[in-house]
Amino acid sequence: LDRLCAQLPQPVRSRCRHVVRENARTLAAADALRLGNLERFGKLMFESHASLRDDYQVSSAELDVLVDTAAEIPGVLGARMTGGGFGGCTVNLVRNDALETASRRLSETYSKRFGREPNLFVTRAAGGARED
Repeated sequence: LDRLCAQLPQPVRSRCRHVVRENARTLAAADALRLGNLERFGKLMFESHASLRDDYQVSSAELDVLVDTAAEIPGVLGARMTGGGFGGCTVNLVRNDALETASRRLSETYSKRFGREPNLFVTRAAGGARED
């Protein structure tokens, strides 16, 4: 990509940059999780969102406000949009002791900015699907 990037027209260039870098972030995120490095994983989530917003251009004002707000809350390690883009959700990596504060601040900020209440869903990480 670095060698051929200048030959690509916009927005193809920035979208290709997103894909290549997102693949690298995904591999780095898997390594971070294997090592239990949630801070690194969260940083990669924020980077992913910025790339989806700027390079792939599929975010929205609502999603950007949620991610930007999350980045300011102590105990939120990462946030990014998820889903198909142009709407959808954010997924946030939040320490247990920050959950109440994060939920309140995200809801208040979103409501104040957009005049409607967001739906918040709290989940916990699990082992995932596996064969027995």
